[in-house]
Amino acid sequence: MIGRPLKSTELGEQKINKTKALAILSSDALSSVAYGPEQILLVLITIGTAAYWYSLPIALGVLILLAALILSYRQIIFAYPHGGGAYVVSKNNLGINYGLVAGGSLLVDYILTVAVSVSAGTDAITSAFPVLHSYTIPISILFVVLITILNLRGVTESASILAYPVYLFVFAVFIMIGTGLFRVASGDVPAELNTAVGTPVAGISLFLLLRAFASGSSALTGVEAISNAIPNFKDPAPNNAAKTLIAMGILLAVLFAGIVSLAYFYGVSPRNESTVVSQIAENTFGRNFMYYFIQGTTALILILAANTGYTAFPLLAVNLAKDKFIPRIFTIRGDRLGYSNGIQILGLLSIILIIAFKGKTEQLIPLYAVGVFIPFTLSQTGMIVDGYGKSLSAGNGS
Repeated sequence: MIGRPLKSTELGEQKINKTKALAILSSDALSSVAYGPEQILLVLITIGTAAYWYSLPIALGVLILLAALILSYRQIIFAYPHGGGAYVVSKNNLGINYGLVAGGSLLVDYILTVAVSVSAGTDAITSAFPVLHSYTIPISILFVVLITILNLRGVTESASILAYPVYLFVFAVFIMIGTGLFRVASGDVPAELNTAVGTPVAGISLFLLLRAFASGSSALTGVEAISNAIPNFKDPAPNNAAKTLIAMGILLAVLFAGIVSLAYFYGVSPRNESTVVSQIAENTFGRNFMYYFIQGTTALILILAANTGYTAFPLLAVNLAKDKFIPRIFTIRGDRLGYSNGIQILGLLSIILIIAFKGKTEQLIPLYAVGVFIPFTLSQTGMIVDGYGKSLSAGNGS
């Protein structure tokens, strides 16, 4: 089922180039634009549709945070070229307890990555084919099993399969954003569909805006995956990882800003039976080939975005196991030279989460936000401490 066993000497052949790395390590971050903007609107709708214009400044705040994270993780790549990301940075600069908090948060985050991505992908499928709504949980579990088997076959094999749907998704969404913005600019979209920016809204509060910002920041999950998986890159690994990170950041910013803008101009509201991206695609193209193409590629990338968790979780588990904080079985390579124990446990825990939360993405997102912000905060703080320590050393030396 997972292919012939590989020799240890073939490990070098399992390294990936920038093009494949962008697909396998950025699929989580890029796919999150399918549900990140929707999470902002789900918070704002508690006040009313008049509050939707706040999604624009909130999205701007998310993009500023994205820029800060990209620049910071680029420094982490060169400072810690052996991977480990937030766990290694926090452990080395803040202390072992902070490192364990960051590492534990990331492990939980990657489990949620699989559960959220697969649930959101299933939502995209059921939006296009409502008759499948009652089969949400079995469909989600089936996808987790398939992705687990795919990853047990090896990194290069999963990367080769992943590349096509990721780039198709980016291409499809670019077409949707370009066509939608052209329609807005040409006056095809009625202005009364949305509330003018700056309109006073009764009941709005700072807490609600911050909650919307936190929910929208779920679109930033997966940004750290590249810094965790540097050992998977071909040499020179740090340079290739840094270039891949910048490319991912640019793509993520454009896609996120475009979807938030179109949701505002179209006056789209979240609905149980249809995702925000589905409604934008329908408003832009109608229910024709392009609509189903966008829904199909969205479902594919969301489901395959779980692969980011399968790539980063085993590598982080190896670092924790080497430091003797989790069992040593996580350091053992399987027949296909991947860390198969980590892959299998990740799949099992994700299925448990999907069943517990009945495959509902909106119920998993609040947990997701916690897993995103804790390692972000600790890794950035660790880099500041590291930089401050080095500047002091340089000053004393001079």
